[in-house]
Formats: sequence, C-alpha cells, structure tokens
Amino acid sequence: MISIFTTFTDPESRNDPWKEALNCYEDFADEVIIGGKDWPYEFTWDYIGKTFQNGFNQANGDWALRMDIDYFFHENDFDKIKMSLQKFEDYPAVSFPQYQFFNSTRYQLKTRLCIALNKKKFPNIKLNGGGDLCLATLDGKLIKPQDVPSLNYPIYQYDSIFRTREIIEEDRARFARAWFRQFNTYEPRGGPENKEAYEAWYQDVKKKIKYHTHKIKISDHPKYISEKLSSLSIDQFGFNSFGLIDEIKPSFLNILKGKKEMYLGSYLINKKLH
Repeated sequence: MISIFTTFTDPESRNDPWKEALNCYEDFADEVIIGGKDWPYEFTWDYIGKTFQNGFNQANGDWALRMDIDYFFHENDFDKIKMSLQKFEDYPAVSFPQYQFFNSTRYQLKTRLCIALNKKKFPNIKLNGGGDLCLATLDGKLIKPQDVPSLNYPIYQYDSIFRTREIIEEDRARFARAWFRQFNTYEPRGGPENKEAYEAWYQDVKKKIKYHTHKIKISDHPKYISEKLSSLSIDQFGFNSFGLIDEIKPSFLNILKGKKEMYLGSYLINKKLH
C-alpha cells in the first residue's frame, strides 16, 4: 500500500496547481492525506515540518511519499515506481531526481530528494531535518540521497510558474517573516515587506535560470498539468520567467554540466550501493 501526504496553505489565492496535483496523487497512491488546511497566515518556519510529520503519522501505507503540492510524477512512471519500492523494501527511503521548472519549456535537475519513506519498516522516521526543517531523518540523522537507492523517475516541480508578480510578492514576504521568527534573520529571503522579499527571490531565480538547460515539450509533461501549462498568460511567471528566459541563455559549459548531472548522477549513486 502506498500513501501520499501533502500540505497546502490557501492554494487558490496562491495559484498552486493543487487540483491537478491531487488528481495525480489519487491515480498513483492508495491513500492521499492533506494537511495544512488550518494553516495560519502568519506562522513559524518549523510549522512546515510539523505539518508534514502529522501527515506521515496518519499514513497507513507501507510507503509514505511526502509531496509538495507543486510536485508531480509522470503517469508513465507510476508502475515503475511501485515496482522499485517493492525492490528496495529494506531501505528507509529512496530518492528521486527533482526537475525544477521556471517555465514550461526548460528545467534543471535541481537535486535528488528522499521523499519516498519506508514507514512499514522504519516508522520512527521524522520530518525535521535540513535547512528547511522538513527533510526526512532517522535516529536523528538526515537521510541522504547518496545513502539510499536513487530512482530515475523524476519529480516534476513547478515552483511559482502559475503565480503573478503580485502573488509572488505577498507569498515571499509571508514566508520570509516565518523564516525570521524561526532563525532571527531575513537572509537569504530579503525582508518582511513584499517588494524586498520579491527582489531577493527574483535575484535568486536570475542566478539559477542559467542552469535550466534541459528542454521539454508541453506534451511531455505529466498529463495532469499539460493543459494548465498550455494556458499560461503573460502575467504569470511561467509564461517566460518574467522575461528572463530570453535575457539569460545557458552557456555551453552549463549545458555540459546539466548533461553530466542528468546521466551520471543516479548511476554513480546506485553503483556505490551495489
């Protein structure tokens, strides 16, 4: 049995693709648990991990998958993922490559995430690790991608691509204030006001977009999200990354780096494990 637990806070006003994500989760998993419906507007950063922990605790599945509401699996990978979870049933987790999108046509293999958690054999897993205080830990130690099997079935992460600048400004400031309450600093999130929080986010995106070297057609995205991607309007970030997709082109070296990360990363991890 497979459970998915997720969380969201006011997804309609934030333009989260929550309906599309839930359709994906319901087709893939035996159980979907939604947390955060009573999420306060102003909160402390560790509330995120606590909400995920509640979802993990409620999960009845042998495996429990922690999905942000902008995470998707491709429908062609469903059966392969399930078979892999059976194969690696003695591990506390497996990791997936994370494809991060700032628009519908280019992405970066951002990192690898340990989001599939073996609750049946490791029920004491906690969601309290990493800089964001919501990554999986076991016996107080972070579960690292290099220490567990790495699957080659990506998480498609759509970030803020359906949001307007106004929504992003308010959202980033809200989360910056939560960060400050936890860590007593606004770095690297700019500040408590909309404009300064947005500017910090925008400069971060500007640095990262040059690493979005992999191309994709809308028809190759998960079927659950393709129509929404096709309907992006010019005021939404994902239409052209607020102009950055035309302003900043990947260098040849970044393209080579992206290919190396894509094709060698999981191979080296799995070679180490076996």
